Amino acid sequence: MKRPALASLALLLLAPAAAAQEPLFDNHVHLWKGAESLREYRAQSKAAGLDPVAAVMWFGGPNQAREGNPDAIRASNDAIIALAKANPKLVPVATVHPYDGDAAIAEVRRVGAAGVKLLKIHAHTQKFDNADPRVLAVVRAAGEAGVVVLMDNASILPGDNEKLFNLALSAPKTRFIFAHMGAMGFRFWNMLKAARTAEGLFGENIYFDISATVTLTADSPIEDEFVWTMRNVGIDHILLGSDYPQFSLKQTVEALEKLGLTAEELAKIRYGNARKLLGLKD
Repeated sequence: MKRPALASLALLLLAPAAAAQEPLFDNHVHLWKGAESLREYRAQSKAAGLDPVAAVMWFGGPNQAREGNPDAIRASNDAIIALAKANPKLVPVATVHPYDGDAAIAEVRRVGAAGVKLLKIHAHTQKFDNADPRVLAVVRAAGEAGVVVLMDNASILPGDNEKLFNLALSAPKTRFIFAHMGAMGFRFWNMLKAARTAEGLFGENIYFDISATVTLTADSPIEDEFVWTMRNVGIDHILLGSDYPQFSLKQTVEALEKLGLTAEELAKIRYGNARKLLGLKD
């Protein structure tokens, strides 16, 4: 009797450790202070038993990619690319300002040629309009370079969801990740289920990260609506993101696990969808 009991105990002790080693991708990490922020992020994640592959960006918060200074943007992109090369579990996220025109497009092509998989642009903080034709030119250039475009979608600008939807329709060869999935305006995206029924309209090029929004909706009165929306847009199109340092990866993972998703759905959101979209290694 003693041996089976001990074996059962060993399995119980090993289970949390095994779970902690499951692949995990964090699509939304701001390293405002470069390597210093990376050390803080990794220490925080390690303390929570997490060892993610992370998509990291330098801008946001106190650092903005302002119009009219493409040389500074290029230098900062190079810094985040170098940091990622020195740290194999990092995926660098470059940026441009769409209103820099030809310089922005040239930078998109340059970082794409350097192996960058993600470009982040943020209409609210960078002060541009998602309906501006210069934005369309940049995202089309990204698609041509094989770069996925990550865009803020926190519904804090008028017409945010609608403009992003129409931008994706106008650039069908570009793959987009809309960060925060509309935040408290997430209900809009249920219309994708209907859009898919219109022949030739929707090219399946819209993905979402659920950073911030998942922590706000878990254990809330609208949790079931959020899960319903995730399934309507398609679980295969959803990625995990923390939006560090505003939210921790631990908070985000714990919130995700409260939603009552299946093990298969959780595995796709945690890593599987990012693996396919960005070509990550198992």
